[in-house]
Amino acid sequence: MASNKLNRTNEDIKFVLSRLLPQVKDPRVNQGGMISVTRVDTTGDLRYCKVWLSVLGELNEKEFKKGLKSAAPWLRRELGGALSLRYTPELIFELDRSIEQGAYISSLIEKLDIPKEEAADDAE
Repeated sequence: MASNKLNRTNEDIKFVLSRLLPQVKDPRVNQGGMISVTRVDTTGDLRYCKVWLSVLGELNEKEFKKGLKSAAPWLRRELGGALSLRYTPELIFELDRSIEQGAYISSLIEKLDIPKEEAADDAE
């Protein structure tokens, strides 16, 4: 279980990265979609930080990951300047597909043909 200090550090990293990602000039990263940082997990020694991103819009995943990898040193340097940490963690990016999966499950539920119960008959 993560400590309170590590949780605060994760939230700070999430906040700073959410501000920095739209500033990345690499066209592979900013393909016209909206990028959201959904979760950040930092190791206890602050050496590595796994960042989950959710992208709204069309995305070439392979090019997006290449763009993030090339922008990682700049993001790390800016993160180190914004936060006063003992170590600035190495950033590892992952795509978060939970929003897509939730939308897919919702569409499946809407397609089901379930008759609605009448609340008035049950109340009496």
